[in-house]
Parts: sequence; structure tokens; C-alpha cells
Amino acid sequence: MIIAHLPPQPMPLGVILSVVVAASTDLTARRVPNLLIACGLVASLAAQIWLSGPFAGFVQWIEGALTGFALLFPVYLLGGTAAGDVKLLMLVGAWIGPDATLYVALMTFLFGGCWGLALALVRGRFVSMWKSVAYLLNTLMHGEHTPGKPEHIPGGSVGTIPYAVPIAAGTLVVLCNSI
Repeated sequence: MIIAHLPPQPMPLGVILSVVVAASTDLTARRVPNLLIACGLVASLAAQIWLSGPFAGFVQWIEGALTGFALLFPVYLLGGTAAGDVKLLMLVGAWIGPDATLYVALMTFLFGGCWGLALALVRGRFVSMWKSVAYLLNTLMHGEHTPGKPEHIPGGSVGTIPYAVPIAAGTLVVLCNSI
């Protein structure tokens, strides 16, 4: 059971609306709109300040946003996700704070990883996927990988998924287990 300290309403409602809209947009258009991220960041800052006061609210907001950013940005640099997904996890952090964001990221990686493995299996690209993982780990350790350029991976990408969906699923699981 995942237990994370969550702030009171309207935080859970705000983050649920944000991730559901982002996931549906990512499924249909394969992007997370910047307008959604910007409006969500403003709304989450206002809510944090309203609940905790100007200083504490801003600190909670910025710590959560930076946590979300820091957890997914390295994956982006390796070409494993898009910038919109990084911004979405940053938005999730701004709504729910750094502690709960860590749990959301762990659940997101679990859901995204399972979906990616299933995709590779269904497409018959399982061996190619593991070659890509080995290549990325090797170049990461030796500093030879070009950030954000998955086309440089031998054999190319084994496929992509709309990663806002695992972020939404991870967020909902953490919220449901924290109530």
C-alpha cells in the first residue's frame, strides 16, 4: 500500500483534472498542451498559497514542481520521453508536493515500463528493445549519448506510448491509496 501525505482539497481534484485532460489529449493528439501545463501551474500555485500562506505555499509548490521535473528530466535527456511528459509530472508535483510526487513517479515508471514491455512483445521487438537499453546504459556510463536523440540508437525506437497515460494512472493510484 502506498501512503503519501496529500494536501486537502482542492489539490486532489486539481491534479486529477490535470492528468485526465493531459492523458486524453496525449491519446488523441500525442501531445500534452502547454496551455494545460501553464494554467495548471498557475492554479496549483494559487491553491497552495490559499491553503498554506504565501511563503509556505510557494515553497510547497516549487519543491513539488522541481521534484517532478527532476524525476523525469533524465529520461527525457536519454530520449525516453517527450518534454510534455516532463512538464506534466512537474505539474503533478506542483499540485501534490514532493513526497507524493516521488510515489507518483515510481508508479508511473511501473505502468510505463509494463506498457513498453508489452508493446515490444506484441510488435516482436523485444530483443531490439533490450539492445537499445544496453546501448543507452553503455553510452550513459561513457558519456557518448546525444541527449534527446533516440534516432541515434542502433535499430531505432521499438515504439512510443502516450506517456501522459502512465502518469495519470500513477497519480490516480497514489491518490486512491492515500485517502
